[in-house]
Amino acid sequence: MNSTSAVESTMSIQEAENTRLIILISCVATIGGFLFGFDSGVINGTVDGLKQAFHSTSAELGFEVASMLLGCALGAFTAGRLGDLWGRRTVLLISSVMFLMSALGAGFATVSAVFVAARMLGGFAVGAASVMSPAYIAEVASARYRGRLATVQQIAIISGLFCAFLSNYGLAHAAGASTGVLWQGQEAWRWMFWMMAIPSVLFLLLLLTIPESPRFLVAKKRKDEALAVLQRLYGAAVARAKFDAIDVSLAEDHHRPRLSDLVNKTTGKLRPIVWVGIGLATFQQLVGINVVFYYGAVLWQAVGFSESDALLINVLSGGLSIGACIVTVFLIDRIGRKPLLWIGSAGMAVTLGLVAIAFASASLDANGKLALSGTMGVVALAAANIYVIFFNISWGPVMWVMLGEMFPNQIRGSGLAVAGAAQWTSNFLITVTFPMLLTGIGLAGAYGLYTLAAVISIYFVLRYVHETRGKELEQMEG
Repeated sequence: MNSTSAVESTMSIQEAENTRLIILISCVATIGGFLFGFDSGVINGTVDGLKQAFHSTSAELGFEVASMLLGCALGAFTAGRLGDLWGRRTVLLISSVMFLMSALGAGFATVSAVFVAARMLGGFAVGAASVMSPAYIAEVASARYRGRLATVQQIAIISGLFCAFLSNYGLAHAAGASTGVLWQGQEAWRWMFWMMAIPSVLFLLLLLTIPESPRFLVAKKRKDEALAVLQRLYGAAVARAKFDAIDVSLAEDHHRPRLSDLVNKTTGKLRPIVWVGIGLATFQQLVGINVVFYYGAVLWQAVGFSESDALLINVLSGGLSIGACIVTVFLIDRIGRKPLLWIGSAGMAVTLGLVAIAFASASLDANGKLALSGTMGVVALAAANIYVIFFNISWGPVMWVMLGEMFPNQIRGSGLAVAGAAQWTSNFLITVTFPMLLTGIGLAGAYGLYTLAAVISIYFVLRYVHETRGKELEQMEG
């Protein structure tokens, strides 16, 4: 082997080692996404337990389920700014402690107020992790595979949901029902919350092993630390060039990042890129995906399935979601973000419409519960799960990927704060209104509204969303 080949071989080995390190670091950050999913999905199997323990009305139950989302909105809005002040890794560390406290508190709650407080604390952690994990991944990964690594965040979210559904099903089966007594004389629904303590502790410990974002370190003028991290991630040959590019992009603005940077100084209006971020965040929720995740057991029981079968359907939906996200890992850096979004919107519009039609055909049985005919039951179940697949090959992962990468360095934290708050506020509104829509206009009417949102989102993507595939973060314009 000649000297040139030897050098190329050494560089190739070093590049492979650097890539493995970035993947491992990104996987640690995505545990925040796993907890995001677990905390969001665990509520699905506890609804009967909450009603029994707290004697909740429909409105009260809706608030107990959705209360976490108020914390999510606050966490997402605050995390962007805190990430600019304290660092991405530090905010994730704080969120890991909050996840643990929420898991324990929700399970031990004996009154609704304590439960709501615990869920809001967990919500703050979910909101913070939802914006900081993709931002951290985007800031340590190169443009070549940034989309794939950021998509792992959505796989982690869906894996968290899947594990929550599986845990709920297993615990309810072991106790005979979610309200049945399990270990230590405690009901199964309480153990459903306590299970989240395990990944919370793991997240906390692993976060202690990863470095801070190099872009945050440059912004804080900790340039020696930033260069050291970049050398660790990319090797000495590439690190200096990346450091200089980051430094130049931040040097164009000589002040520290702040919320007012989102306003265009010339026009005095919010930057267009911020409106696009808000639109992406809002439409992801207006299509109703979290009704399936939060109320799946209630929804399927409402059309005649038993609690056990409804929980098992949730497990099926979670498994399909993971598979769909894995497909996106292979597509997002090949065909781009925008095509996946509009294809997903079109698919969701069709499948949501079929679900609405199926539910519109439901009749009342002798006990006053909705019942679907054999054919329409199959249509509803198939269409709902295909809808979940379309969501998870498109809006599920792609929205988070784009929010983590689409904003220029100077406004990334602030842009994520506003878009993240919009996402969780929309999530809260959709979740808290579903029980009222269920009793007001019925399942068919509710799903008709979600269908309309999916149709409108097609136009939004085609008209306003710009492709970010292959661009370095320093090339993003706002």
